[in-house]
Amino acid sequence: QVQLVESGGGLVQAGGSLRLSCTASGRTFSSFAMGWFRQAPGKGREFVAVISASGRITYYADSMKGRFTIGRDHAKNTVYLDINSLRPEDTAVYYCAAARNVVPRTAPGYDYWGQGTQVTVSS
Repeated sequence: QVQLVESGGGLVQAGGSLRLSCTASGRTFSSFAMGWFRQAPGKGREFVAVISASGRITYYADSMKGRFTIGRDHAKNTVYLDINSLRPEDTAVYYCAAARNVVPRTAPGYDYWGQGTQVTVSS
């Protein structure tokens, strides 16, 4: 069992930056690929980025390339998502997820989910 807790969300002005964090419980963090998804009001859950268990492979949704950076710290059991040049359309609940399989880019590929952290970008 893996428990995930996101943090770092909040209200930010357009053009600002945020670092979202997701801390995992358990000693098997290093064996899971970790992903970030987001869900805006009235929309489905959208893939943002994923990082492999080793940290050597990352994938981003095409629309996220350039402004989003995913990283992980095995010593802290934490995965990060840095978001720069925030836009109002980035407003969403951001979820982290853990997957036993290698770098899945769709939600069904993930085994564990956090509760989410709200990001609101004002114009």
